[in-house]
Amino acid sequence: MKNHADEEELDKQFLALHNELFADYDCRKCRNCCKMYKGTFQEDELEKAAGYMNITTDQFKDFFLEFDEIGYNYETRHRPCDFLDEDGECKLGSMKPESCKTYPHTNQPERLGSLYSMLNVVEVCPVAFEIFERLKEIYRFKSRRRY
Repeated sequence: MKNHADEEELDKQFLALHNELFADYDCRKCRNCCKMYKGTFQEDELEKAAGYMNITTDQFKDFFLEFDEIGYNYETRHRPCDFLDEDGECKLGSMKPESCKTYPHTNQPERLGSLYSMLNVVEVCPVAFEIFERLKEIYRFKSRRRY
């Protein structure tokens, strides 16, 4: 795909497949993303999430987060995520961070430039895996023969 796809067309294909496959998919049954990744919070998301939990922002950071000096953001301390409920719901409801809301990012633009980084997503998210499988068909991907 990297060498054969038109960026604009690929974004349209990603978006169409994302919308089609997520239309009937219940993420609560999987939640691999919550089990395998740490949630990432931007500074401006902390106050809302803390308020939702009825604690102060400082308490929220102390109890649940650690500062990531490389990304200059906050990450959840544990995997699986501390906010993952037994039923697959997020304890933060609509206050969960944007990075979680938009995961697996398959409906975001400029996918051509991030195809390699998307391989990690394919390992975790079954819908992202299916999107890539369908794109491989579209682009007539053929596996190499081993001799």
